Amino acid sequence: MVRPRRVFAQHWLKSDKALNAIIQAANCIPSDRVLEIGPGTGILTRRLLPLVKSLVAVEIDRDLCTLLAKQLGKTENFLLLQGDFLTLDLTSHLAAFTNFQNPNKVVANIPYNITGPIIEKLLGTIANPNPEPFDSIVLLVQKEVAERLYAQPGSKTFGALTVRVQYLAECELICTVPASAFHPPPKVDSAVVRLHPRQLENPAVSPRQLENLVKLGFGAKRKMLRNNLQPILERDRLTHLLEQLEINPQARAEDLSVQQWVTLANELGVGSRQWGDEG
Repeated sequence: MVRPRRVFAQHWLKSDKALNAIIQAANCIPSDRVLEIGPGTGILTRRLLPLVKSLVAVEIDRDLCTLLAKQLGKTENFLLLQGDFLTLDLTSHLAAFTNFQNPNKVVANIPYNITGPIIEKLLGTIANPNPEPFDSIVLLVQKEVAERLYAQPGSKTFGALTVRVQYLAECELICTVPASAFHPPPKVDSAVVRLHPRQLENPAVSPRQLENLVKLGFGAKRKMLRNNLQPILERDRLTHLLEQLEINPQARAEDLSVQQWVTLANELGVGSRQWGDEG
């Protein structure tokens, strides 16, 4: 049996309740082509394989790859890739495998230390969204991160990550998962979240401007938004603009909804002092 490694932030999920919740949230049908990141010992993989057309698993740990290849290597709808998902060119690797190209769903218990980069690779960024979005993404993540993903305006957990993710996808909490559901148990609780990539009805005129604005606006969360945005517009003019948009001039970054951020970015695109890669 391969032991969990700290260097890869490995924690084996052992709870049937949590596994069932993930499977139910994925809502797999026989035509689905699933991508699993960090399959570990394959406990989730085994439950997914009978439900889908194909499953591509990306695992960085060579010992786990040896184990998975030995146990599941002869399964026709299973393809295992050894490597770092963050640097792996998935499209190129799948080019030679006709039955495994273009996964349409992601179902994974991902390493918590690289959750942000993984989500960014799956969704893209505000300025450069994934041109071939997945139908759905179901992830088991740290509870604290999950709270930031589905946070509502005005809450303490609403931040730059919230805006970036919710601009690109609808996010919902499926369930919480206690630390005791893993071996070894992590120091924090976890949660299952589901993302549905989408495009807003009223997207930003310049997504890059919005991306820069969000970064600048959340630069100092304790400050009022009008203070954080002074590098691009004088305080008085910004106060007047916020009033025009029916936004409280004393609002902080976390008080604005995603659509308000889009509207503000569109308005600031004209007449502001600078729009580059500030902040």
